[in-house]
This record gives sequence, C-alpha cells and structure tokens, in this order.
Amino acid sequence: MNIGFLASFITFSLLVYYNIKKGTKRSRRQEAEFWARESAANSVRRKSLDGLPYIKIPLESFPTHLLQDNSQVLECIEVMESLSDKKILNLTGWTNTDLKLEYGTANITALSEYDQNYTLLARTLQKWADLLTEAGYGEEAAVLMKFAVSTNTDVSRTYYQLADYWASKKEWGQIEQLLHTARGLRSSNRGAIERYLKKLLP
Repeated sequence: MNIGFLASFITFSLLVYYNIKKGTKRSRRQEAEFWARESAANSVRRKSLDGLPYIKIPLESFPTHLLQDNSQVLECIEVMESLSDKKILNLTGWTNTDLKLEYGTANITALSEYDQNYTLLARTLQKWADLLTEAGYGEEAAVLMKFAVSTNTDVSRTYYQLADYWASKKEWGQIEQLLHTARGLRSSNRGAIERYLKKLLP
C-alpha cells in the first residue's frame, strides 16, 4: 500500500474521530445546559402579565369597506373582529423555557394562547393584503402591512410586498424604516428580509 495514501487515510480518520468526539461533547453540554435552564424555569413563580405590550387592532382604520362581495375578505374581517377583544402578544423567538424563566411556569398556557392569537393576526393581515393587492388596492393593502410591521411581524412576504410598494413610489425612506425594524427581529427570517430590503435601496 502506498505510504503517502496510508498516512493521509490515518490523518483523515483521526480528524473524523476528533470532530465526532467534539460534536458529541458539545451536544452533551448543550443538553445539560438546556435541562439546567428548564429545571430553573419550572421553579419560577407566576409573575404579573399586566404590563406586557399587548397588541390592539385598529379595525376602524382598516379598509373594511372594500371587496365586500369577496368571501375571503369577509373571512379576514371576521377574524380581525374575533381577535379584537382577545389578548395578543408577539412572542416570536421566545422558547417555552424562556417564557417560564421570565414570567413563571403558571403563565405558559396563557402566553402560548396570546402568541397563537398573534400568529393568526399576522397571517390574516397578509392574506387580506394579498387580496387587496390582487384587486388593485395597493395603498389600502399597505395600511394593513404597515400595521403588521409595527407589531414586529416576521412574515417575510409582508416586508417584501410592502417594500415593493414603497419602491414603486420611490419612497426610499419607508424602506429604510422597514430595514430598521427587520434588524431588530428575533427571527430566523431576519437575514433574508434584510438582504431583500437592501437590494431595493438605490
């Protein structure tokens, strides 16, 4: 057998073994850290949720008068009406462990409900905006998407579509504001959104 090949094979094998061992050690450390945080979280007492930044839906400023003959639009409006008297929180980027550590284990069910309300809100706003845009109501669709962005939504399409609208109007300052919001997102979508917005700027 070629000595050089054998030496290379041994070196390669040692590197593979080292990386596997290193990865296993890292995984065990991460798992231990997770369970340590989870144990600590489960002992946190309930905290008041009164001061949280609940989202209020300004339904009176939404274009509810448009496309009244469209069943999908009416469905979106109904969802908004049903959410208007519920508590809504954007908890994107928070794990259950994070929430228990911050607000107490006893609040996890309520917080999860508030976050689910937010997910429904963000998706419905974009669906409604899509329907308005397709019907030629770009300005009215922008109203919905601007509100979504003000809640720090991480729905990529909301940023893309709203940025395209502002670009068509040459409102570069509005895109800059979108970029500023995107940079503060606690979401895995942040990087993609930032890259898209930067490409639109002159």
